[in-house]
Amino acid sequence: MLSRIKALFIVFQFSCTVAVVIVLMYSFKKHVHKIIKVWMKMQMMFLGIKLEIVGEIDNSCDMLLMNHRSVMDIVIMEHLHSRHLAWVGKKEIDDLFLFGHIMRAPEMITIDRHNKTGLMKLIKESKDRLSKDRPIAMFPEGTRSKGDNLLKFKSGAAIVANKLNLRVQPVVLINTKSIFDSQGLRAKAGTVKVIYLDPIQANRKTKWFEEMEEKMNIIYNKEVNSI
Repeated sequence: MLSRIKALFIVFQFSCTVAVVIVLMYSFKKHVHKIIKVWMKMQMMFLGIKLEIVGEIDNSCDMLLMNHRSVMDIVIMEHLHSRHLAWVGKKEIDDLFLFGHIMRAPEMITIDRHNKTGLMKLIKESKDRLSKDRPIAMFPEGTRSKGDNLLKFKSGAAIVANKLNLRVQPVVLINTKSIFDSQGLRAKAGTVKVIYLDPIQANRKTKWFEEMEEKMNIIYNKEVNSI
């Protein structure tokens, strides 16, 4: 019961602050990243999240790839990363009333997965954001996984990384859904484990993407089974 009440409170405050943040981002476009950082810090405080960090973040990488279980994945990585990330999301998010501006105002990247030109748009917009010193942040699973295993990685991230010759840092996030489950409306304070893997230089001549997926799966399964 308390878990559901806390989740409802989080949804309420998040919805209220979204409107304020959107107005601020449109009004002070030169300070969008600072606005996001303050907002994320506030979310971390409301949620009572503690972090256990394994490995080191490499802020020089051009792309960040993570597993996806909860909206908290975005909150945590925005809180931790020092640069202005360009998140890749589904067009359906962009089409949402009010919440769509969370993607539009900070010029994130949205793609239509059912449109053949979606991949071309992703490459073009990724190149644009990188030229503005913004690393690309993606969930290679394509959507939130609901079970205890990672979903099969989609090829979009590999194609972009290979095409643009990117340096990639994989990240494994553990326990984010236990902190906040927006679909089941449950929330509790707790610790999220953030595991930074060694950066990888994308190269279409190697099997770096498949090897990265296998390694992330092994680490994720080991961590989940040990909880």
